[in-house]
Amino acid sequence: MSYQRQSVSVQVPESIFRRLQRVAEHTHRSVEDVLATSVDVALPVDPSLPSDLADELASLTMFSDDALWAAAESSLSPAQQSRLEQLTQAGGERRLSVAETAELQQLLELYDRSVLRRAKALSILAYRGYDLADQSTLP
Repeated sequence: MSYQRQSVSVQVPESIFRRLQRVAEHTHRSVEDVLATSVDVALPVDPSLPSDLADELASLTMFSDDALWAAAESSLSPAQQSRLEQLTQAGGERRLSVAETAELQQLLELYDRSVLRRAKALSILAYRGYDLADQSTLP
């Protein structure tokens, strides 16, 4: 995870700490990273998100590993990516039409959803023990 970190002291039962240690050893990660990932996966999705997106992200916890890998790779189609680049470049050069602005907004919303979906899927995969820094674990 590449989040800005905040230090917090937490008392946990010894049995939980031992489990954290075993997972950390098994996944070659720190106890702190395992704990942070566990909390991230366990917390409810941000309530400020639209309910359909919150539901979609919450449902990822039930996905198989293969389905999560697929969700982590999913993004805009090549045509959508190309159009987003075109509109972004055009917007830097001239004023976009109303239709172009609406299309750009729709593509940006799709992109934002894709980024959130991918981040949540990768977070769950990390929690399940995949070393995301090691590309050899990718299917």
